[in-house]
Amino acid sequence: MNNRRFLSMALTVGLAVSLAQAYGAVKAGIRESSFGTMPDGRKVALYTLTNRAGMVVKITTYGARVVSIIVPDRHGKMADVVLGFDNLTGYLGNDPFFGAIIGRYANRIADARFTLDGKTYHLPANDGKNCLHGGPDGFDKQVWTAHELHGASPTLELTTFSRNGAAGFPGDLHVKVVYTLEANNALKINYTATTDKDTVINLTNHSYFNLAGQGNGTILNQEVMINADRFTPIGPTLIPTGKIESVAGTPLDFRKLTRIGSRIRDNYSQLNYAHGYDFNYILNRKGPGLVLAARAVDPKSGRVLEVFTTEPGVQFYTGNSLTTDGLIHGKGGKAYLHWGAYTFEAQHYPDSPNQPQFPTTELKPGQTYHQTTIFKFLTE
Repeated sequence: MNNRRFLSMALTVGLAVSLAQAYGAVKAGIRESSFGTMPDGRKVALYTLTNRAGMVVKITTYGARVVSIIVPDRHGKMADVVLGFDNLTGYLGNDPFFGAIIGRYANRIADARFTLDGKTYHLPANDGKNCLHGGPDGFDKQVWTAHELHGASPTLELTTFSRNGAAGFPGDLHVKVVYTLEANNALKINYTATTDKDTVINLTNHSYFNLAGQGNGTILNQEVMINADRFTPIGPTLIPTGKIESVAGTPLDFRKLTRIGSRIRDNYSQLNYAHGYDFNYILNRKGPGLVLAARAVDPKSGRVLEVFTTEPGVQFYTGNSLTTDGLIHGKGGKAYLHWGAYTFEAQHYPDSPNQPQFPTTELKPGQTYHQTTIFKFLTE
């Protein structure tokens, strides 16, 4: 086949795909493929979910992670808007929880210990003296079991089991996470868990978003609104002080759509502790159920992300641990820069097991832990 004919065919195929996406003619479904092999020989799978609008979400059984979210800009140009790696090998190396399901306890527990029912439980310290995201062998490091669920939208169920005493936490814990890619370009995440012994639990998803496209510079010119009047201030080790304070008059005030970079370098103690934004915001809500937690906008591409959750808080984090020299290279070899992405980690508050005034994270036998978070993508 000559080059001219090949180019003509490629353009025809590309146009057909674009038209199919524009008119909702893309075939929705799930496709399974190999993502790599663990050092102990276990196989890791990658599931590709596609809806009729052409949005694509890729999820791996390693850490039940979101590997890719591919969505259009205002002109219909598709881009992957979450950070990650092309294969399992990347996640086994220098990985800052890209796209992972976090557990047993998202965020930090002070001094890597807590007391429940009069007994003190000791956890692995992997963040100075504190336990971060369930310790060094949390749910983000587990190979989950996956099942495709048949329904109106592409749906993937992932399950894992955490034995009593794992990472120091009490109780045999059964966990299920269900990802659903809906027709309106929303990725819904449903979490459930049960235990046979009193325990604590706090699950979240740790996807890093850059609406300009993964690896396409920093997020400082993107804009964010967080539906929260209050936050939980932190000390030098990023553990909440136990107080609840207003965001009014501080660089943490995102009640109106605000450019992320407008105040991130302010000489403010909280920003100095975190080296950017890394704060638990207390969401404004009048009752249980889903509430709008945050809205992010990339003015250049027109991509918009809306986050809805049933959780009481959301951790807004601006990738402060990503290096200034782009030492982490992700999908397609792109360098991930300092402040090159942000997370919206729907959650209960950090260190709640040691802060009795915070909403409880205790789970007892006979109860079912449940939360729902939705990442919805639009354009403007």
